Amino acid sequence: MPALTDAVELGVTELVANVVRHVPDRRCEVLILRQPGGVRVEVADGFAQLPAFAVQSGPDDEGGRGLLLLDAVAGKWGVDPVPGGGKAVWFECWCGSTCPA
Repeated sequence: MPALTDAVELGVTELVANVVRHVPDRRCEVLILRQPGGVRVEVADGFAQLPAFAVQSGPDDEGGRGLLLLDAVAGKWGVDPVPGGGKAVWFECWCGSTCPA
């Protein structure tokens, strides 16, 4: 699925960077699932705080655009609670007419 490579790499990079920036212990699990016609990625951590869009991010700011980038490259994305605490932020990218790459 070479058409998805850039989108998936960008999504994984942004979600893991958010873990490094915002999760106190900086630990996460990354799951990449190949699905018919696409890919689903989940990044789970033990921190219950939900991700949020930056209220305002200037052109010279080093951060604050991760979820906006994810929203731009993913077919869909969301956040699910993890049993025992924490969350899993996930996204899906598809090939074909819905392929965002």
